[in-house]
Amino acid sequence: MNKIKIWHNPRCTKSREAVSLLEENGCEPEIVKYLDNKLTNEEMKSLLKMLDMSARELMRTAEAVYKELGLKDVPDEEALINAMVENPKLIQRPILIKGSKAIIGRPASVIAEFIK
Repeated sequence: MNKIKIWHNPRCTKSREAVSLLEENGCEPEIVKYLDNKLTNEEMKSLLKMLDMSARELMRTAEAVYKELGLKDVPDEEALINAMVENPKLIQRPILIKGSKAIIGRPASVIAEFIK
């Protein structure tokens, strides 16, 4: 089985559920606490490519910082990536990475399929 990396926020219920599910299935995930360890623009771009998503699709648009920064009206992909790097709370979670593939681990059923 390929090593699984999880971008994890310990305060998030869904993220904690994802870690538990991985462990229950015999996985020892590499946990990346992305709120504590600043990501680079290159890491964000690589992740977006693995997810096959745009920056906006990966953003948590209900976060206060999204509104504070006026991101709803920002069309520039690079600016949205920069916003997520500078404000990692904007990133959807949890994110699981295995090899060159990645998913957002919600609902939990997608995790079970991903780790097969």
